Amino acid sequence: MENPAAPALASWAAPLPLAIAYSGGADSTALLYAAAQRWPGQVQALHVHHGLQRAADDFEAHCTAICRALNVPLHAGRIDARHAPGESPEDAARRARYTTLATLAKEHGLQHVALAQHADDQVETMLIALSRGAGLDGLAGMPRQIARHGVHFHRPLLGVHASALREWIVASGTPSIDDPSNADLRYTRNRIRQLVLPALANALPQFRETFARSARNAAKASVLLAETAAADLAGAGSPPTLAALRALPRERLANALRHWLKRDHGAVPSEAQLEQLLGQIEACSTRGHRIRLKIAGGRVEREGDVLHWYNASPLP
Repeated sequence: MENPAAPALASWAAPLPLAIAYSGGADSTALLYAAAQRWPGQVQALHVHHGLQRAADDFEAHCTAICRALNVPLHAGRIDARHAPGESPEDAARRARYTTLATLAKEHGLQHVALAQHADDQVETMLIALSRGAGLDGLAGMPRQIARHGVHFHRPLLGVHASALREWIVASGTPSIDDPSNADLRYTRNRIRQLVLPALANALPQFRETFARSARNAAKASVLLAETAAADLAGAGSPPTLAALRALPRERLANALRHWLKRDHGAVPSEAQLEQLLGQIEACSTRGHRIRLKIAGGRVEREGDVLHWYNASPLP
């Protein structure tokens, strides 16, 4: 039985040398084996020790043994991925993981890291985005490539089903780790994986392919919106002038404001915050009209005929 990761890598122009984010689980194990076979001597592995459970030491020992058998260098980094009060444990662990992977890669002269996220992960990401009322960026799911912390992350397996990877692991007898935290229904992704995806498979057998097509369509539409916003902002200046903003139709104004806040300040306003800002701009017909609104982790203020965004400073 062929490793299903192999044809996915065969159709990918991988940038070499390449790092593999290797947890020891079935998905990253299939990716590591396929990559080591396809590009011998050009692959290294990165392992993140999360420190969240007692078995983490055993996971690292397992990964060390597998990499030694494959003649693949392994670089491990230890982090404390515990979340702050009120913070999503999944989001905290994900941010810590990306930061650590990027740090490990750069320490060893690697600029490209391959992740083992697959078609089922893409569906989970889109369903989470839907549950949060996300826009097109969220519905576009995970892109095949992103730059983060000075490193390029790649997802060559987005067209591969999770079941194919797990079946190969079992059929080939390839050793992998079964992380018990993946069965914990306190986590949103686990509930989707165990409860929602089986129901989707029964009702809509081709859901992975159709969701992937929707993600691609959303990504294309998102690019068009970004280009429109950039053109509108080019005429409005940076920071944007109120006169230029007020000349835009409401939907294009909303699009331009989202783009300005995210592109220039890394701020993503809630729907309520954006609606409030739109209303203030539309009502701002005199120089005396004051704008000072909380947006994301900061605030937007009017200064003369210009809008400014200031980072994390509490309103009186």
